[in-house]
Formats: sequence, C-alpha cells, structure tokens
Amino acid sequence: MTEKLSIAVTFRPDQGYFGTAPELRQPVIALSLGGLRRKVEARISPDDVIIVLNLDRAARLERDRRRLTGRPRPDFAGTSA
Repeated sequence: MTEKLSIAVTFRPDQGYFGTAPELRQPVIALSLGGLRRKVEARISPDDVIIVLNLDRAARLERDRRRLTGRPRPDFAGTSA
C-alpha cells in the first residue's frame, strides 16, 4: 500500500523553499521546488510514499513569480503554431 507524505512548504528569501513534516527529522531546504522534492525523495524511499507539497502563500507567490518572470522551459521552442 502506498502512503502519502505531506510536506508543508514555505519560501524564505534568504534560504529558498523550506519544507517540514513530522516524518522528516529536520527541515529540507532547496532553491527550487524540484530540488526540494528530490531532497525529500533522497531521505525516504520514494517507492513507498507519494510526496505531496503543500505550499503556503509565500511559496505559491514565489512559484508564480518564477513562472511569470523566469526563463522559458528547456523544451520551449519560442515559436507559435
């Protein structure tokens, strides 16, 4: 049976994304949400658990800001059909 692990995520400008959960012994800090997910997966067995990131307001605002002002994704060709 697969379990869900909920990670509470906030954004701190001086540290980046900051994730906590009772199952983690200490907070996980990363510069991106993808990096945060990879660090959590490295601490636990990813086959046994589905990781759910619960973003608070600060984390959602930063994620959205990066989506709107960040560089295009690597697979983005820059053309319209």
